[in-house]
Amino acid sequence: MTNRPHVLLWAQSTAPYVDAIKAAGLAERVNLHLLPPSEKPSDEQLAQAEVVMTYNMPPGVLGRMPKLRWAQAMMAGVENWLTLPDLPANLLLTCARGTHEESMPENIIGALFHVAKPYAAAAENQKQRKWVRMVPEPLTGKTLGILGVGVIGQRVARIASTLGMRVIGTRRRPEAVPGVQILPPGEVLAQSDFVLLLLPATRETEDFMNAERLAQMKRSAWLLNFGRGPSIKDEDLVAAVKEKRIAGALLDVYRQEPLPPEHPFWTTEGIIVLPHIGGPHPQRDKFVARLFVDNLGRFLDGKPLREVVDRNAGY
Repeated sequence: MTNRPHVLLWAQSTAPYVDAIKAAGLAERVNLHLLPPSEKPSDEQLAQAEVVMTYNMPPGVLGRMPKLRWAQAMMAGVENWLTLPDLPANLLLTCARGTHEESMPENIIGALFHVAKPYAAAAENQKQRKWVRMVPEPLTGKTLGILGVGVIGQRVARIASTLGMRVIGTRRRPEAVPGVQILPPGEVLAQSDFVLLLLPATRETEDFMNAERLAQMKRSAWLLNFGRGPSIKDEDLVAAVKEKRIAGALLDVYRQEPLPPEHPFWTTEGIIVLPHIGGPHPQRDKFVARLFVDNLGRFLDGKPLREVVDRNAGY
């Protein structure tokens, strides 16, 4: 086949993507270039590439790719892409939205159990051979509020509903969601026993959970963040937890990762720090490869791609 588009796979583990391309019968329709992230593409690779798939694009590279028509980000969040000064206005950008649908809901439900049940305390007591009777807090009858009910939020809502929880939430687009009562943010904060943040990183969500909004939560409520770190104003959360204006917080994402050792999140009693374990999955490359190959077939056939980034919305 002549005029096969050049596809640059610039990633650590390219084997799952190559296997998926071959399995889909697309290998003979493209020219594949494989490159680990530790290496830089050659001038020839940059000049020829019409498609690129990578985690993060360094500044100054896109301007050297005159034929580039489509970029597939390997992560759901694209805030780093959207701040690139050389991001072409006409470049089709897709993200890996939805590829955490298996791992993240399970890990979020695990977090709910962690903060509601005394397993962690029992494990600590075991180290001292202490028998301490405790009464687990039920999830049944409690209200879970999800700020940002997207694909992941809807999956979490289904699982939470089977546990007997009431689920409410917010959504940028006001479409109805089965099993979730969509309400204004203030009402969600005021009614929830657990507030789950699944917000993208945009100008509108920067410092969204500040002192004012934290004050709208119940004193008995927990805040869980599995979305993006910048949606929380760090110093306001530390103050709210220290002053027991909310019960506590479990965090999986941060403004800076790894979280610096001097950050007060580490030492504030009532704040649980997770090392960004919400999304990773042992076979995540297979999930992203499935999306990429579907999009690659669409691209070759001139069809609309999935998970196209809305630059105005920021995700």
